[in-house]
Amino acid sequence: MIALSLSQIAQAVGGELHLHGSSLTADSLVDGAVNTDSREIGAGAIFVAKPGDVTDGHLFAPAAVERGAVLLIVERVLDLPVAQIVVPDAVTALGDLATDVVARVRAAGNLKIIGITGSNGKTTTKNLLRAVLNRVGPTIAARESFNNEVGAPLTMLGLTLDSRFLVAEMGASAVGEIARLVRMARPDIGIVLKVGLAHAGEFGGIDATVRAKTEMVTDLLETDVAVLNADDPRVAGMAAHTSAQVTWFGQHGTDGVRATDVVVSAEGTAFRLHLASGDSRPVAFRVLGEHHVMNALAAAAAAELLGVDIDLIVSALESVHTAERWRMEVMGGRDGVTIINDAYNASPDSMTAALKTLAQIRRPDQRTIAVLGEMSELGELAGEEHDRVGLLAVRLNISQLIVVGRPARRMHISTINEGSWDGESEFVESADDAFTLLCATVRPGDIVLVKSSNSAGLRFLGDRLGEFFS
Repeated sequence: MIALSLSQIAQAVGGELHLHGSSLTADSLVDGAVNTDSREIGAGAIFVAKPGDVTDGHLFAPAAVERGAVLLIVERVLDLPVAQIVVPDAVTALGDLATDVVARVRAAGNLKIIGITGSNGKTTTKNLLRAVLNRVGPTIAARESFNNEVGAPLTMLGLTLDSRFLVAEMGASAVGEIARLVRMARPDIGIVLKVGLAHAGEFGGIDATVRAKTEMVTDLLETDVAVLNADDPRVAGMAAHTSAQVTWFGQHGTDGVRATDVVVSAEGTAFRLHLASGDSRPVAFRVLGEHHVMNALAAAAAAELLGVDIDLIVSALESVHTAERWRMEVMGGRDGVTIINDAYNASPDSMTAALKTLAQIRRPDQRTIAVLGEMSELGELAGEEHDRVGLLAVRLNISQLIVVGRPARRMHISTINEGSWDGESEFVESADDAFTLLCATVRPGDIVLVKSSNSAGLRFLGDRLGEFFS
């Protein structure tokens, strides 16, 4: 974090400073990392004691102090010999501090902020854009999927006065949450990737999801740019709700940033990149899955707006091998067995994309096995959407479907009810059962896809299979 005095931090978060036996004064400067996880605290850090659903961050404040925290942001004074700022709400204070830091860095230099939202693809697009912008100047971007009311401000607080770019994922599970993140760090470029059924149950339906994602562009200024997916009508419609300039990306029906000559293989996806300027280059994109081409186009569109040369864009895109941990992560290799671990999250859109990729990359002599778990947070749509996935596995002629866990069982039922199919479907209760079954039945040369929502935990099954077949 940039250096701020304790009194400046207290003012930013609207809190009361208690020195409480600390050797620091109100004018002492603090520039250590900010974190809500005591295990990641280091010397000079600021620990935010965030209450949680299961436990309370205040209980871990002593550990944070032992690890070197020099300031605590707390909701009550603690009996610890360290400076403390007491606030009504620690999460709100975290956001307020991020807002202050972003404003100071923006005022001091040439910081450009790129916000990314969408039902799918945020983390991949963030990683791709970071790969590009890191070659231009100091870039701050979230690790993993730090995109909520806690993760996003923690990323913003990593800014320094030298930072040129902030790439901020902005996720949400309810209307108003993206607007809150935009107020912390209004993007110069706001990217909307796709609106789908991910989290539709939490949002209260697809219309509410559209409203939430539109928050990315509604407060942009006329000098800002909205980067919108021309292939998604729900996203394209957001152009009418922003004062910003609009740049388009897509594979169909746009003169903006687009891809042609797309060829999918087990080695990745080759395509020709066309920028809005008219420049074009072939791209040997090694991230698995045609659906990730759209993420690459969004990253390229933002990079072009920031003045990045097309050859640098292509070189950076080609340097990325994996979208992210547990996202189309290719593992295994023993006896020609390929494990694709894509079980960090799952929605109807991402499940469809993963199954289509599985079908696209197989050779005629290869078997395909889909190990699928629950798609969570779909609300009343859960039953029919799980049915659709099962039927898609049949239509794609997946060799074997293994459905894991009771919440996903309808995939299995809809599949076996379909009847005419060269493959087979099995249902197992747990990931352990699936592991035992797969170890006994996978043949040399098989391609195994593991896909589920994070809550189903199948990403760990994917790791076990990857190690077993390595």
